[in-house]
Amino acid sequence: MDNWNEIRTAYQVARLGTVSAAAEVLRIHRATVIRHIDTLEDALGAKIFLRHSRGYTPTELGLELMRMGRAADAQFNRLAELATADNKGLCGEFILTSLYVLAPMLIPLLKDFQAQYPNIYVRYLASEKLFRLEFAEAHVALRAGPKPEIEDHVVQPFTTTNMGLYASTDYVSRKGIPQADDDFAEHYFVGFDNLNYGPPFNINTWMRENIPEKNIIFRSTDVTVLETAILSGIGIGFFPADKATQHPELIEISPHKKEWDVPLWIITHVDLRQTAKVKAFLTFLQEETSKKTI
Repeated sequence: MDNWNEIRTAYQVARLGTVSAAAEVLRIHRATVIRHIDTLEDALGAKIFLRHSRGYTPTELGLELMRMGRAADAQFNRLAELATADNKGLCGEFILTSLYVLAPMLIPLLKDFQAQYPNIYVRYLASEKLFRLEFAEAHVALRAGPKPEIEDHVVQPFTTTNMGLYASTDYVSRKGIPQADDDFAEHYFVGFDNLNYGPPFNINTWMRENIPEKNIIFRSTDVTVLETAILSGIGIGFFPADKATQHPELIEISPHKKEWDVPLWIITHVDLRQTAKVKAFLTFLQEETSKKTI
């Protein structure tokens, strides 16, 4: 089927809802937009739009075409970015994505990255959504947990966050320190809202298997909130070991266990890996991690 122009036109109509808006984006005449849609519907032998006074509404077939068109449009945009990457140099938009729990660690790094490359502006997509690098939704992804296996992507180790169980001096003054794991049932804990899903996978698994659910008296989806709760004395909880050294009011409750550590991975798509901005960011991360343990 040789109807790429018509498919592109129909995608814009489906996305924008009107012939006039699509014509403006595509910089063609309204009559051309209508002709493209009619040609495509004739080729398919089915309607892709319901026409009404307010515009065009996609049929079920039209919605499927819109999904396909969105993917194709992203691929063409990525191709354009690759074609112009060398000319643009170290400037313009750079998109990083990670789970929100990594934001406190990554934001200081992004600050230093932008100071080093002032003509690059960063979009940081902190979300549980796994943005798709193959559709140019992001340039680089940082993910936690088991090593991802993704076709056409390069996955390399970033660093490992060492975690420990800590409580504040205020909590210890009230509840004491558990002398063994069996004593955990006599103490209060701070933990993630859902211990059955999401990173840090190993910490959640350990808490689910070792701490009575009734003892996890404070829960949150946000790592910063959990750290604040630990510092305020609500209960015992996991805290990054290097970050804990910055808080003299924290006391380590239990000897470190390797199973608590959280491996972090850098993910890039093979087609974007050699662009100037991605190479600059990867080099920056390597230099930063060689200076210190995160």
